[in-house]
Amino acid sequence: MVDQGRRLLDRVLAGVPVGESPLTHVSDLPQRVASHASWPSWAPEQVVSAFVSSGVSTPWEHQAAAASLAWSGSNVVLATGTASGKSLAYQLPVLSTLSSDPRATALYLAPTKALGADQLRSVVSLGVPGVRAASFDGDTPLAERDWVREHANWVFTNPDMLHRGFLPRHSRWLRFFRRLSYVVVDECHAYRGVFGSHVALLLRRLRRVARKYGADPVFVLASATVSDPGASASRLLGAPVEAVTEDCSPRASRTVALWEPPLTSLAGEHGAPVRRSAGSETARILADLVVEGARSLAFVRSRRGAELTAIGARRVLSEVDTDLASRVAAYRSGYLPEERRALEKSLSSGDLLGVATTNALELGVDIVGLDAVVVAGFPGTLASFWQQAGRAGRAGDSALVVFVARDDPLDTYLVHHPAAVLERPVEATVLDPTNPYVLGPQLACAASELPLTPADLEAFGGPVAQAVVDELVAERVLRKRPAGWYWASHDLPHSGVDIRGSGGDQVAVVEADSGRMLGTVDPGSACWQVHPGAVYLHQGSSYVVDELDLEHGLAMVHAEEPEWTTQPRDVVDIKVVRVLERKEFGGVTVCLGEVEVTTQVVGYLRRLLSGQVIDQIPLDLPSQTLHTRAVWYTVADPLLAAVIEGRQVAGALHAAEHAAIGLLPLFAVCDRWDIGGVSTAVHPDTGEATVFVHDGHPGGAGFADRGFAAIVPWLTATREAINACTCPLGCPSCVQSPKCGNGNEPLDKAGGAAVLDVVLRAIT
Repeated sequence: MVDQGRRLLDRVLAGVPVGESPLTHVSDLPQRVASHASWPSWAPEQVVSAFVSSGVSTPWEHQAAAASLAWSGSNVVLATGTASGKSLAYQLPVLSTLSSDPRATALYLAPTKALGADQLRSVVSLGVPGVRAASFDGDTPLAERDWVREHANWVFTNPDMLHRGFLPRHSRWLRFFRRLSYVVVDECHAYRGVFGSHVALLLRRLRRVARKYGADPVFVLASATVSDPGASASRLLGAPVEAVTEDCSPRASRTVALWEPPLTSLAGEHGAPVRRSAGSETARILADLVVEGARSLAFVRSRRGAELTAIGARRVLSEVDTDLASRVAAYRSGYLPEERRALEKSLSSGDLLGVATTNALELGVDIVGLDAVVVAGFPGTLASFWQQAGRAGRAGDSALVVFVARDDPLDTYLVHHPAAVLERPVEATVLDPTNPYVLGPQLACAASELPLTPADLEAFGGPVAQAVVDELVAERVLRKRPAGWYWASHDLPHSGVDIRGSGGDQVAVVEADSGRMLGTVDPGSACWQVHPGAVYLHQGSSYVVDELDLEHGLAMVHAEEPEWTTQPRDVVDIKVVRVLERKEFGGVTVCLGEVEVTTQVVGYLRRLLSGQVIDQIPLDLPSQTLHTRAVWYTVADPLLAAVIEGRQVAGALHAAEHAAIGLLPLFAVCDRWDIGGVSTAVHPDTGEATVFVHDGHPGGAGFADRGFAAIVPWLTATREAINACTCPLGCPSCVQSPKCGNGNEPLDKAGGAAVLDVVLRAIT
């Protein structure tokens, strides 16, 4: 057998000058042989025949185990790798029930519409008699929605539509809820942070409405491999869940390469060395793979990055073969449904050889068996990394996975510590359903659906829920009656609650000349994404923002193809509201608490695609205030004075803060852009030198709590990342931050390492 993974790696290395290899590590992961089981005796012949006709002769052991647990009435989570057949594990019991009981119904929930559409096609293609599967989401024509309510017995939707279209009008779904037998929660590891907290409460609302109509559905959850999936799924559902974790599916061998882009001759801020961007490297690698005829995916962190990577790959390929350039495309959320479907079909058929995508193609869409996957920048969690990597691997041949590091402390740490990627256990999901900023609006929605009772409050968080309900009564959102708590308005609250945590209605991006809407952005991030002067990309075309009207939710743009990109800068102030936990170590204090963060975008950098800074443009945008949670440490003056001169303290703390923000995602399931930080030589609320790292979501999302719990390994990794970087004075790979409002000034790399040494000596 030809080792295709190694062959493809040699191909992408062919253009690298001798002695300048960007590889920091290469591993060959062995193949895994499948373990099969017999079809369960309870499965009807017509259902088994449908699977056999589709090419599944027998199930794998983990599929049969999970399906049998669900059939027996147990909530179950199946946590196995990409392409391990999780779909069959829930399709088998659901189809068996629906084909045997004409009145039974089932609900399927996916985090993305693309995944739901893909799974619906899979079920319909089986052709099991008596099964009437249909979608009910934002893409479903109004004319079809009544038919779905009245006749479908397996409805495919997403949490947003469950929140806005099902539960507020549950009486219209009476037939469906009365015989609801199964609820499938696909790719449940995606429900983390604020979004996960909302979905956890949404599932409690769903179970509550189902009970009103006499149903007690079994929940079948499918997940990537995560730490302690049973506990994570139970926290999400609010009920006990059995876990099946042993993956018995076959897996092709894979070559995993860790890739650090080389330094260039260009200089960034304050003369810091600039590496080739991960996007540029990924575009070149993707082009090389397409030239080899390898079906490849490149996962890129942002929508704009996906568009730029596809443009870059097409530019390289156009110099080789214009036909090949046409076989590369971008795929991301924000596209029209028909655009997404056409791209998925072209990639599956092989018409497209290379696709640059956001994580929109990470979650369950049936595109597997690819020759190569390139991951441009750590996707935030090991679970996501292995989900993305799992798209590569065709039976009978090996595949290539390349992780390309961004110029970022976490990515730099990972490519130089291979065990942190290849040997470290995957994370547990982080969510907090008791966050009052999430719990309050969710309880208001629940009360508008059905009056809340004391028994309901126990399921929603017990004493915490009671305190939130008391606040809602005081604010006249709810009314207390002998039978419970009632919604106090005629209007439903659901439209004002965005379960994805974006904070309200979306900001529309509109082309000024034509009036055509190009897409939407979250209002909470509009100042960062579509501020005046920002470069906005859509379908490979670039636009420059002329005006941002937050009051009316509009960003007006014009078509332009500048040779630069934009990067916003903000300033941050922080105030301690309440200390929740405190640990004192003799000169060093570590705290967890509630804080108030005031942020204002004050300008943006213009950079060439090489990373070189052109200039900085000031902006006058409104400030935003966030009540959230933070972890912070203080250092007494005598300890600092022993290692740092007074004039360097601010720069040393600033460097330690930036590096800590960059490394926290290694210990909390978050993204660098989900958190922020502040450092000061003397903070008014602590009276000492202080470094804060805070959650970027109202009420917190659990990230600061994880940082507090993992303070020693977190700060140890932070110090190692600074010390391991070869730059002399600090760069984006160690202590410079792409979103620093102070222009990364002052910044003292050596001082930051010294601060961390002092703190770690005290707390270990």
